Amino acid sequence: MFQKNNLKKGFTIVELLVSIAIIGLLSAVTFSSFAQSQERARVSKRVTDIKNIQNALEFYYAVSKSYPTTSGFWRSECSAWGGYAPSAVIPGLVPNYMSNMPSDPGMDKAANTSCYLYASDGVNYALLDHDVADLRTSPFTYSTYPELVDPARDGGSNASIVDGAGIWSWKIYRGAGVTW
Repeated sequence: MFQKNNLKKGFTIVELLVSIAIIGLLSAVTFSSFAQSQERARVSKRVTDIKNIQNALEFYYAVSKSYPTTSGFWRSECSAWGGYAPSAVIPGLVPNYMSNMPSDPGMDKAANTSCYLYASDGVNYALLDHDVADLRTSPFTYSTYPELVDPARDGGSNASIVDGAGIWSWKIYRGAGVTW
């Protein structure tokens, strides 16, 4: 009359493994997507920073008839170039022409990577986004913005044209023959 119910309640090991595998796969896809979004945001910030600095330099030039000078030497927040405070990287630009000097979002001051570098003799200037590590291996490469590629730092044999695949710096400049 009474049947004994031998059904056990719970999950089998196979069900648990399948569930864990699905959760792991979804996590990996989500994390990858999130990492690409962060990288895309850093690239956008770099491009915006470079354009904003360029605009401020041109405004400075329009008022002063010269660019902020560093006597032709590189200046940066990174230690290899003096470890200046952000406002001293481009003398006289902050606070009159820019509220603050931006830093590269991936900057490593000690390793001297991902730094904005500036050099000027007053007549010419060059601004580099130097050695950005996360652009070397990502889908958002230096060549995403060809107008910013620095021919002298593209790994090619000709410093006057973009002819290499080893791009490691973006650059904007004014003046003929700026080779800093």
